[in-house]
Amino acid sequence: MSNTTNPETTDAVPATQTEQQKSQNWLAPFFELNFIEMMERLAYNSVRVVAPIYIMQADNVGGLHLTAAAKGTLYAWWAVVQCFLPIITGGFADRYGYKKMMVISVATMSIGYLLMAFLRDLSSLDALAAWLGFDGVNGNYLGFLAGITVFATGSALFKPGIQGALSHTLPKEKSSLGWGVFYWVVNIGALIGHYIPVVFLSENFMADTLGVANSVERWRLVFIISAAMILVNFLPLLFFKDTPSGASKTLGIGRVLINAIKDIFQPRLLTWILIMSGFWLMMFQLWDLQPNFLEDWVSSANVAATANAILPESISKYFVETLADGTLRVPQAVLISANATFIILGVVGVSWITRKMRTLDAMIFGMAMATIGVVVAGYTQNAWFFLVGVLFFSLGEMFTGPKKSQYLSEIAPSDKKGVYLAYINIPVGVGIFAGSKLAGLIYGNVGEKATLALRYIAEKRGIEWRPFVDSVSGLEQTLGITRNEAMPALEKMMNLSSQEATTLLWDTYSPNLTVWLPFAAIGVVSAIALIIFSQMAKKWKDMNA
Repeated sequence: MSNTTNPETTDAVPATQTEQQKSQNWLAPFFELNFIEMMERLAYNSVRVVAPIYIMQADNVGGLHLTAAAKGTLYAWWAVVQCFLPIITGGFADRYGYKKMMVISVATMSIGYLLMAFLRDLSSLDALAAWLGFDGVNGNYLGFLAGITVFATGSALFKPGIQGALSHTLPKEKSSLGWGVFYWVVNIGALIGHYIPVVFLSENFMADTLGVANSVERWRLVFIISAAMILVNFLPLLFFKDTPSGASKTLGIGRVLINAIKDIFQPRLLTWILIMSGFWLMMFQLWDLQPNFLEDWVSSANVAATANAILPESISKYFVETLADGTLRVPQAVLISANATFIILGVVGVSWITRKMRTLDAMIFGMAMATIGVVVAGYTQNAWFFLVGVLFFSLGEMFTGPKKSQYLSEIAPSDKKGVYLAYINIPVGVGIFAGSKLAGLIYGNVGEKATLALRYIAEKRGIEWRPFVDSVSGLEQTLGITRNEAMPALEKMMNLSSQEATTLLWDTYSPNLTVWLPFAAIGVVSAIALIIFSQMAKKWKDMNA
């Protein structure tokens, strides 16, 4: 894993830039790449931050109303395509050009967003789902699956292209700060992306045309807007001058594939990937599971009151909702946007502080902070405590996120930057895949409010239901109550308000512990494993960064 040139790349044309050339020419392409990344993240986060609600939230008017298990499977497949395909496309980016890969990816991602928008409520897909006969699979499931498959394929082409170009653009002395700024820009796109669906899904936006909040038409518009935003990237790509990778331009597709896959199985690199997989399994629950947890369990009335007090009514009406019972709340997308806000405020400073720090040491500290954040964020029903947890989580992400890219960039051979930076996606992919399946299993059995409402009703009727053993669909059939109807049925049976019924379930089943402690334990194990790896890496010149 030394930085010597691979013999297979001696016929590479053109050669990579020297450090002196990079120092003279890096600024303009650096900002072009940052703009392209920001627009991609803006489009992506406009969808990803609300996708958990769209897919499975039982009480969302225009959502798909799938189960937690179905959501877990969809997210797992999304991760497989988006995060494992770059193992192959990273080699293609080095071989065929970073710009070319980004152009193809932008077109593909836009088609994916449009498929998400329009492949729903179609009788042809319902007929296909009925013919397939899989439990929990309907036409809307198949439509969304098609959309995310196309989108994730485009994303798998995009990441190696832009990260490979950035790696070859940055001079070594600018590497830490450059990756920090890149991560900062990523989170500007993420922050703005959190607010776009909040506006379009609100009943205050084009009420006469789009109808009630969270209507089917509003959801469709969210996906269309994301498609439009990603297409903006064709403009800067038109003027972007591609960065030479130094990789051979004569290798066939087969050899590119073999080389890309072969390097993964170097034992020390594979060990690092597995350790980071555990960490990202825990990390992604803030973005993929926490939206449903917030929607189900956390009261944000106190945060909403503060927002109403300090924001003009013309702005607060989009970010503070009034429920049917008069309770104020802040949409989960706005609460989770605190993660991007904290990173925007702090990541450049953290990158400067850690510029001379071993990347592995920085990542260890980041893992510890993020694990604390996961526990604090999910421990109470108070939104202010959630925000404190997000602060710890974000601090951990600032120490870990940019450094993982910097680490692989620094240990990569010069002609394999795209391939190695594509490996970043493997721990993310493993983490999302395993985390999505685990989250679907845990949340669908002992975390989701609708499921626990069904369980409480069953227990009051003297019916035994065993989590992880008996199915939720079987419980619905036994009770004659669907997940969508569970909370109103519980409120009526117990003569409780919605908030009182939520508190009853929280006190009875402690979802804060059953949901978040398993993920925190995985974070702790990952941090301990990285400490051991870091100490061993001091003996390995090619891995000690």
